[in-house]
Amino acid sequence: MKFEIVTIFPDFFRGPLDYGIVRRAREAGLIEILVHDLRAFTTDRHKTVDDRPFGGGEGMVLKPEPLFACAESLGLASQENRRAGAAKETVLLLSPQGRMFTQGVAEELARLERIVLICGRYEGVDERVAEGLADREVSIGDYVLSGGELGAAVIIDTITRLVPGALGNEASAWQESFSATLKAGVNGPDSTCGSGGLLDYPHYTRPAEFRGMAVPEVLVGGNHEQIRKWRRRKALEKTLRNRPDLLERQELSAEDRKFLAEIGQESK
Repeated sequence: MKFEIVTIFPDFFRGPLDYGIVRRAREAGLIEILVHDLRAFTTDRHKTVDDRPFGGGEGMVLKPEPLFACAESLGLASQENRRAGAAKETVLLLSPQGRMFTQGVAEELARLERIVLICGRYEGVDERVAEGLADREVSIGDYVLSGGELGAAVIIDTITRLVPGALGNEASAWQESFSATLKAGVNGPDSTCGSGGLLDYPHYTRPAEFRGMAVPEVLVGGNHEQIRKWRRRKALEKTLRNRPDLLERQELSAEDRKFLAEIGQESK
């Protein structure tokens, strides 16, 4: 997997991508990250990358010329082929107006071989970049950042976790919150893996008792079916409490509906 970042602050990425799983994946040759300084693709002596918007308004807007010049220097397939899925690469524009970046989007992007991330700045990016260069606009949340650099780092980290071999334990990606990916041969979340699109269930480790708080007895009893049911119920309970919107997107089993009914009765 190859990531290419287009930014006016290339030094920003000297820190966030040099730790943990991303660093190990880079050292193992599983991913490659290249950072391109947008100012290197300007043509004036001031290396101007922004200008005032037509029609007036506050702030400055990133100009299209250096962004197109940078992208064209990368030897990308045509936008038409990329959007049609004929090329295993894509160009993402980081933008508050973009489609929400979710675990599902990450799983889709992880199937590609090359991802170019354009980091927006200032009041935005010339719309012709979104129309004629990027394949999609992506946002990491309903809030406004100073630029797309933090979002790019988030996206790279999330996708890297899905690259085969990046995690020491491949099952980790199956059991994480929001993940709809299940272990091969398993029709649903089992006792150890798979949140099935819900928030993750609670985790405990040693000591078995800490400051008067004990590990739930079911987790130390060794009955995997009871553990599975407990974890699924707790995942549903936490999702209902913190992110009820996620339940609306899930295909709930009869067991799930039974658990939710019990949770509802207990909360009265």
